Amino acid sequence: VGVVKATRLERAPQLALDGLILGLIIALAALGLNLIFGTTGLTNFAHGEILTMGGIVTYYLSSSFGVPVIIAVPLSILITAAVAGWAQNQYLWKPLRKRGTGLIAMLVVSIGFAIFLRYFFLFLFGGDTRQLPQYAGQAGLELGLVNITPKSILTTVIGIGFIVFATLWLLRTRMGKASRAVADNPALASVSGIDVQKVIRAVWILGAALAGYAGVIVTVNQGVSFLMGQDMLLLIFAAVTLGGLGTANGALVGSLIIGLFVQLSTLFIPTELKYVGALIVLILILIVRPQGILGRKERIG
Repeated sequence: VGVVKATRLERAPQLALDGLILGLIIALAALGLNLIFGTTGLTNFAHGEILTMGGIVTYYLSSSFGVPVIIAVPLSILITAAVAGWAQNQYLWKPLRKRGTGLIAMLVVSIGFAIFLRYFFLFLFGGDTRQLPQYAGQAGLELGLVNITPKSILTTVIGIGFIVFATLWLLRTRMGKASRAVADNPALASVSGIDVQKVIRAVWILGAALAGYAGVIVTVNQGVSFLMGQDMLLLIFAAVTLGGLGTANGALVGSLIIGLFVQLSTLFIPTELKYVGALIVLILILIVRPQGILGRKERIG
């Protein structure tokens, strides 16, 4: 008996669910990227490697040291936040800011740093995609028209919790309000008595923790490779540009649209080409509405 091929209508609900989960992963990373851009003006091309780091640290803790995944994940987030957040800002970007390095020069540094990290991960980890031993081959649950694994449900729920936490931190805490003030006007915030460097440090730590957890979700569900961050970076930038650079809500809206678009586009185009759709969206948005869906128009001159 030949294999019965599912119709587009039958595949659509599963792809929509996959798209929402992908949107959540992009949103976690995009939120961090947007916070860093908002407070420092830096478009960090090394942000994708923070996802890879979160995944690789989780893998090594789980497979090499035998740490249960449920403990390895929070440990990985803490390590990623400390190394890729606090240390990266302290020893790379803070000295460059003190010297008055221009944003274009810092952008070039971030591209070079991303390439260095990518090949460092290749040297350390190898070129294969590796699965977490504890969760390899977990059976999915049939929920109506869709199939989802328990690990996917758990990581998604925690991811939503993470985004809620980051949003509340921005809106309710003194440090969150200070970060919004720095994003609006760094000079005025500094004159008002806000410790700008302390705010930037907090934003880097939170941004790295969010991106690290995005890498954890991909690792738990699909496995980890040294190219994971590079593959996601295009989608993160597409989401941030679509939603509006420097706006937290824009990052979330743009991420969900890109996630759904990428997965649902495979109904009509081969799976290998699905990221091309994100590029097309990015180009169209830049032509039609350069400031993004929720972005503000900037006055030049």
